[in-house]
Amino acid sequence: MKITKLGHCCLLIETKGKRILTDPGIFTVAAHSELERIDYVLFTHEHPDHFHLESLKPLLQKNPQAIVYANNSVDDLLTKESIPHIKISDSETVSLGDVQVVGIGEKHAAMHSSVPQSSNLGFFIDERLWYPGDAFTDPKRPVEILALPVSGPWMKIGEAIDYALELRPKKVFPVHDSIRFEFAAHVLPGRVLAPQGIEFIAMAEGDVKEF
Repeated sequence: MKITKLGHCCLLIETKGKRILTDPGIFTVAAHSELERIDYVLFTHEHPDHFHLESLKPLLQKNPQAIVYANNSVDDLLTKESIPHIKISDSETVSLGDVQVVGIGEKHAAMHSSVPQSSNLGFFIDERLWYPGDAFTDPKRPVEILALPVSGPWMKIGEAIDYALELRPKKVFPVHDSIRFEFAAHVLPGRVLAPQGIEFIAMAEGDVKEF
């Protein structure tokens, strides 16, 4: 198995003669839009760092043979755009040629009790690689290679380390490491604090405000 990390959670996985792409999102548009000979595209969920419709369209034009597999939330978006795809659900196994892929999980990790959890589906690929998407789901099977989320508004690094210790894979590499924190740092606190009468003032680098 050969894995090329294009960035964040966009991985090009080459195994058993197949080229599989995961989560081409906003952070890898320049890289993934030019790819050729892609056989399959897998989407864990609809957040823009994992799913970017505008760059998916040219990707599929360059790769008309590519088959898209998506969780239920991306399934809804692709259906609206009349983009051919196959929905995959928790505990469902699909055959990508000689490569077995199992969908595992249902929910995105919680960011805060005020934010509804969106859907998320991890992929266990070729009985070797576990890519959980945005969650710390236990796949309930031995993991040889773990694509480990290491940064995001829904996690802290200690949780990532504990997750790797829990699963005990033979090899680990980091993903979800290009995330920006505008939502977690500048939006979410205001949503939660304002109803309690607490004014939250978002300040970006370089901002000057008087208090």
